[in-house]
Amino acid sequence: MRKAVFLDRDGVINLDHGYVHEIDEFEFVPGSLEACARLYKAGYQLVVVTNQSGIARGYYTEEQFHTLSQWMSERFAEAGAPLLGVYFCPHHPEKGLPQYVGECQCRKPNPGMLLQAAQEHQLDVAASVMVGDKPGDVEAGRNAGVATCIQVRSGKPVDGSSGADCIADDLAGAAQWLLGKN
Repeated sequence: MRKAVFLDRDGVINLDHGYVHEIDEFEFVPGSLEACARLYKAGYQLVVVTNQSGIARGYYTEEQFHTLSQWMSERFAEAGAPLLGVYFCPHHPEKGLPQYVGECQCRKPNPGMLLQAAQEHQLDVAASVMVGDKPGDVEAGRNAGVATCIQVRSGKPVDGSSGADCIADDLAGAAQWLLGKN
């Protein structure tokens, strides 16, 4: 069993411009790739877990999401931080195209994406970490049994009510805190 860092995408890996789905809209948060390379070198597998309600809302297709994810994965690999997988939830509980509307187990704060990745890749969730920018990301980590949850500010105020083990300015700060405590 291997340990992993589960990473939310928008606001953690890339700047959240709202429903980012095109390569030319995707802008890495400064230092995020370098932070992931450090985490990978420290023995963490890297897994992206991202809600993508823009698919449900009809803003973009699953194919467009996969194209962007492939490009993003290539950038991670080039930086020495290969991704083990990219898991996404295309659903929304109330809004969107009928095939995507409704309750599901994959939409954070539900733990479905994390648990699926753990099962498919023999990951030890109890030794793993969740990094997200919203309380729902922290809750998803807790719901999956992840040992450590980190919330990043992403330039927004964070009040600490999420129950995160650490609040960091960004992914680089989250990696520094995590690697400093091990």
